[in-house]
Amino acid sequence: MQIQSGDELLRALSALSNPHRLRIIGALAEGRNYVSELARELGISRPLLHMHLKKLEAAGLVTGSLELSDDGKAMRYFEPTDFDITLTPASIAGLARTLSKSVSQEGT
Repeated sequence: MQIQSGDELLRALSALSNPHRLRIIGALAEGRNYVSELARELGISRPLLHMHLKKLEAAGLVTGSLELSDDGKAMRYFEPTDFDITLTPASIAGLARTLSKSVSQEGT
């Protein structure tokens, strides 16, 4: 994923601004995993994990897929997308010019 707009940058940075979500990305960097196993590895509840995965997925930082296990159980797998976020004053200046009007006025 390549950040194309200021709005996308804000979504990505917002999604990464939580320690749980950073740990989720770190765990998924080792390979895709399903929700129950990931929750056990991270020591958090599945509902809390789902909330964080939803935020990461909305920002385009992870993708999820539903698969059936050999015994017929539906299992939701997640893996990180290929993203690289490089921040420089120049890149921020360029992306800031693309912020949507509603986002630009949130702080006022």
